[in-house]
Amino acid sequence: MTAAEAEVLGELRRLRARIPQVTGALAASTDGLVLARDTADADAAEGVAALTAAALGVALRLTDATGQGGFRELLVRGEHGYVATYAAGGSAVLTLLAEPRINVGRLHLEARRSSARIGELVDGALHRRTPQSEPRPAPAPSTTAASLPTRQAIPPLPSHKPKEA
Repeated sequence: MTAAEAEVLGELRRLRARIPQVTGALAASTDGLVLARDTADADAAEGVAALTAAALGVALRLTDATGQGGFRELLVRGEHGYVATYAAGGSAVLTLLAEPRINVGRLHLEARRSSARIGELVDGALHRRTPQSEPRPAPAPSTTAASLPTRQAIPPLPSHKPKEA
């Protein structure tokens, strides 16, 4: 485990300690590879990371198509709790699993702080891996909003007005 991976894992553990209703946490690359996890099931973490990458692709297209800017976060509420994904720098995401009774505002507050820290760690580690004296290779195609095909913005939905009696 590299120093950056250990620091990311530490951040995940601190986040879970601050919010006991978070039942799992993982940091993954935007292409679905687990960078660090604080979950009971390693196999489930791999699957969640892959699904996060797929959801990220849809979220990027959705924010782009609706003119909402770059991806920041995605919240899914299920019958048994929440799945929340946050951008973590330019090459990673933070995905959290939470109980249904969680305070979503607190989840967002704490997760946004942690995702910013994780982004700094991951982006910093990637920057250190690239030697400064050698020219950097062209970045591989990724699922950033800039790399997605431009689509016409979807017009806003009409507002609903109650019928007058």
